[in-house]
Amino acid sequence: MVVKLAIVGAPQSGKTTIFNSLTGGRASSAAYSASLAPDIGVAKVPDSRLQVLEDIFRPGKTVPAEVSYIDIPGSLKGFGKEGPGAELLGYLTTADALLQVVRAFAEDGVPHSEGSLDPGRDMESLDLQLAVSDLAIIERRIGKLETGWKGAAAVERESYAKEQLLLQKIKSGLESDVPIRRQGLTAEELKMLSGYQFLTAKPILVVLNIGEEQTPHALQLEHEVGSLHPQFAVVALCGKLEMEFTQLSDVEAAEFREAMGLPTSALDRVIGRSYELLGLISFFTTVSAELKAWTVPRGTPAPKAAGKVHSDMERGFIRAEVVSYRDLESSGSLAEARKRGLLRTEGKSYIVQDGDIVTFLFNV
Repeated sequence: MVVKLAIVGAPQSGKTTIFNSLTGGRASSAAYSASLAPDIGVAKVPDSRLQVLEDIFRPGKTVPAEVSYIDIPGSLKGFGKEGPGAELLGYLTTADALLQVVRAFAEDGVPHSEGSLDPGRDMESLDLQLAVSDLAIIERRIGKLETGWKGAAAVERESYAKEQLLLQKIKSGLESDVPIRRQGLTAEELKMLSGYQFLTAKPILVVLNIGEEQTPHALQLEHEVGSLHPQFAVVALCGKLEMEFTQLSDVEAAEFREAMGLPTSALDRVIGRSYELLGLISFFTTVSAELKAWTVPRGTPAPKAAGKVHSDMERGFIRAEVVSYRDLESSGSLAEARKRGLLRTEGKSYIVQDGDIVTFLFNV
């Protein structure tokens, strides 16, 4: 699966700069125009394990996992009214999560759209804007359920009543400014709502866009904002600086980071936190001299994971040969891992773990 994140934020928050930093793109950061379409880019998921696996397997090709980013133009203020049209709504509803860029930098000549810097206010306001869309969907659906009730059979009426009760419940929560993701819904309730693609049900990662002079205090700012708003996952970075790093070679970028006291890439942390937020893991395959990383939700059984590689593998799944990354790294080779009894045979009930190196055996 390719994970999709929609980037949203107020005008002048730097979200297109963040998009360019993440994807290595060159999208224009000019002021929003209603004629602009979303920019879409792909980022390779950084994974230090791939280098170790390359040294062991010597593949002809290495394919890391990918994340797709969609830069939604303009503001979501007034969403569902004069805001983004149906096409933009489609990009938002199909995204796995939202990445909200919140401005925390001051810049002369570039006023904040709300008149002042207040990250907490901006973070909270997004859910209020998204709730407009969710409430409109709920009201339309409740109306259809009430109309359909009249001619429905007894079994259908029971189903309608159950759905209507749930929709009324989340509607009440939204009207009390509680997004769906914070309403404590059960797994069964979330499953019932999955077809709606409600926007306030989606996880949100906040990227606190700070100024270059604030970078030495990035982690402190991240902690402070995250502590005040624990319902949000927060990463602090300087988008302008990170975009400049993408224009340098890896060696040059590493030298500049070290000189500025930034030993790790903030963008790598954004991708890492996105995976944590969505409950995703990576496993690896080595087929036809190709080393490839695959992304699946945590808790995925082996046949479902095989289906990510090819649908035939899921249909004809027999078993999986599995070795953990740590065991393979300590062994130094697959042959040595097998000799030590670390290469295991697993059946259909096996739950794939993060870092597993898997060979699927199947028959169709």
